[in-house]
Amino acid sequence: MRDFFPMNLSQITATLREIHVSPVKSLGQNFLHDQNLIRWIIEQADVTSDDYVVEIGPGLGALTGDALRKGAQVLVIEKDARLAKFLDQHFRDKKLEVLHQDALRFDVRTLFVHGRVKLLGNLPYYVSSQLLLKFLNYPSPIMLALFMLQKDVAKRLSASPSSKDYGALTLLIQLHYRVKCLRTIPAAVFVPRPEVESAVVTFSPRAATELPACDEELFRHLVRRGFSQRRKQLGKLLQAEISNWAEAADAVGVGRKARAEALSLGQWIALTNYVGPITMRERNETETESFPIVDQQDRLVGAAARSDVHGNNLPHRAVHIFVFNQTGDILLQKRSPHKDRHPLLWDSSAAGHVRVGEEYDFAAKRELQEELGIEVQLEKVLKLPASDRTDQEFIWLYRGHDGGKSRPDRGEIEAVLFFPPAVVTKWIAARPGDFAPAFVECWKAYQERGGR
Repeated sequence: MRDFFPMNLSQITATLREIHVSPVKSLGQNFLHDQNLIRWIIEQADVTSDDYVVEIGPGLGALTGDALRKGAQVLVIEKDARLAKFLDQHFRDKKLEVLHQDALRFDVRTLFVHGRVKLLGNLPYYVSSQLLLKFLNYPSPIMLALFMLQKDVAKRLSASPSSKDYGALTLLIQLHYRVKCLRTIPAAVFVPRPEVESAVVTFSPRAATELPACDEELFRHLVRRGFSQRRKQLGKLLQAEISNWAEAADAVGVGRKARAEALSLGQWIALTNYVGPITMRERNETETESFPIVDQQDRLVGAAARSDVHGNNLPHRAVHIFVFNQTGDILLQKRSPHKDRHPLLWDSSAAGHVRVGEEYDFAAKRELQEELGIEVQLEKVLKLPASDRTDQEFIWLYRGHDGGKSRPDRGEIEAVLFFPPAVVTKWIAARPGDFAPAFVECWKAYQERGGR
């Protein structure tokens, strides 16, 4: 690989003139020329040859070259066609992919195929919040994000309760990410020089069990409602959602005249669970649940507790359901970290065991309602025999189409997301360990039938 060093100020000016680019202020085109700072940023991201680096707004490739020197696979997303062409011709590296596209139109789901995705960029100030919410929207494939942001935005993202910078954006990001402001960046290190200072900020995903689970849609609604009028007391703003504010305030440990900025992230989660509590099934309840036992021809021979079925690898019955939307994408669920088998792995839209006294069809409808809160017409697709790959489950696979909105059971499901089938197939081939084994078997069998 050719070695590339960051450009100094005179080289940047000359290159921009050569490729006929006059920096556009409205697009946030400010080019970093401090070579020590560039190297420091790559060090903070701890870029290695195992990483898949996505860079938003690479400009002339100041960070791109250092990431390539570390041996990483790099995807740069550049909105300006002239800069995209320059990057492609300047680096000519097999580990670099240059995508001429507005980052706001990029399909983040395609990144799940890659392991160790790190996101870098000097984000245009005018769209920094939109880009953050898009790329860090949970569930996200990104294991680390490091951005240069307008200093005021950085302060909002890393703010603490009761500060003037603490707001809805703070909470929406911090629900799933630990945010750390590393250092302030003076305007003098950019050309042209911006009117404000910048800051380098990192976003690291929280562990799935670090905070209590909550209904995230309700969380977002309450937070946005609570900060809609910062000077107004929270109890008055949330009257439609909470009829007895005094009781709610006491339950989460805040004053009855509190305003939105007084509540910590933990208290906002507690308030969400006060309004819409999540029911977690007790482990002893699931362990004693009874399943029908079958022989190698799927004929009933008895029943046993879940713990005995799984502990002794007894053949039993299960259903898997694939739910598709109108564009043909499939809904996948990420299993709860509290599941006794395959926690935090991706799985079918809904799946579960056939219980004693149930038939497959009834179990499929029940699981769909319990896990996703929806009722759709289901079509039987195929049956898989019991094997080690299916955890000794005979599986009937069903398919349905849903144009509505699911309501996942957060006691069972960590997250849900629609994926294009082509992405799922590529993802399984690259990273099969990200999925529950029975789903992989169902998906392979489904694809062998031509996806129908």
